[in-house]
Amino acid sequence: MALEIKVLDYGDIELESSFLVLGRECGRTRRVPVYGFLILGGEYPVVVDTGYRDNAIMESLGMRGLQFHENMIERQLANHGVKPGDVRYVLHTHLHIDHAGKDDHFPMNTTVVINRRELEYSVSGLMHPQYPKPDIIHLVERLHTPGALRLEDLEITGPVELMPGLYLEMAGAHTEGSMNVHVDTAEGRATLCGDVIYDFHDQIIQPDRSFGPEEYQVTGNHGGSKRAEKGAIRKLMYSDARFLLPVHDKGAKIENGKVVGRLGMSVPGPTVESVPARNWFPA
Repeated sequence: MALEIKVLDYGDIELESSFLVLGRECGRTRRVPVYGFLILGGEYPVVVDTGYRDNAIMESLGMRGLQFHENMIERQLANHGVKPGDVRYVLHTHLHIDHAGKDDHFPMNTTVVINRRELEYSVSGLMHPQYPKPDIIHLVERLHTPGALRLEDLEITGPVELMPGLYLEMAGAHTEGSMNVHVDTAEGRATLCGDVIYDFHDQIIQPDRSFGPEEYQVTGNHGGSKRAEKGAIRKLMYSDARFLLPVHDKGAKIENGKVVGRLGMSVPGPTVESVPARNWFPA
C-alpha cells in the first residue's frame, strides 16, 4: 500500500549552534524548524511526533520557542482535513521536549506508540530536563488507560510492521530508545529519522571539521557514543530509504549514500533543490 507523508510545521526554536552540530559556531544562536508528520493513505491517519507544549517550556533548556496560532497541531492537521480524534496512532521517534508536547491534545482512544526503552530512559534522569514533567506524566496516565499506550521492544524484536506500508525500527542513536519510522510511498521508502540527523548540510553534505568522505559529523546532543551516532547516520544513508526526513531540517532525497536533493512539505512531492556531490579528492 502506497502511503503519503505531509510535513506538519509546529513552529521554530532558537538554540545554540553547537547543540545541533558538535563544535559548530559555539555561542551563536540559530533558528531551526520543528516538524511533525502526518501519514495518509492507509485505513486511518497516523501522526509522528507532536512538537513542544508551549513557548515557555523551551526556556527550561535555555532555548526560545517560536510557536504561533498557525503552528498549533489542530490547525496543522486541519490543513489536511484531519482532526485529532481521527488519528489512530501517534508515533514518537523519541520523547524529548520538542517531540512529545502535544500528546494530551489527542483522545485516549488514539494510541501513542513508543519504544519501551525510550520511556525507561525518559525517567532515568540521564538527559534531564529534556523530558519535561507534564509530558511524561501524561504518558503515565496513558500507561494506566487500556489501549492508550503501546510499547515496542525494537532492540529485541527487530523491525515491526504497525500497519501495511509502515514499519518501526530501533534507531541506535540520539537517545537509548529512539526509533525510526519507515513509510512506503509511491516514490519509494521514506524514513522519518527524528534527531539522528539535525542538519544535512553541516553533518552530511559538507560536514563540519570532517577529514574525509563518509565521516559524517555528529550532533552536539546525544546520549550514547559518537561512534554509535556516526554508525546510525551511515546506516540511514545506505539503507533502502529514498528519502530521509528529520524533525529539524527539510527532508532529503538520497542516492548511493549521497544527498542529491532537498524536499518540500510532502512525500511524494517535488524536489525543491538539487545538491551537487562533494569532491573530496582533488584532481
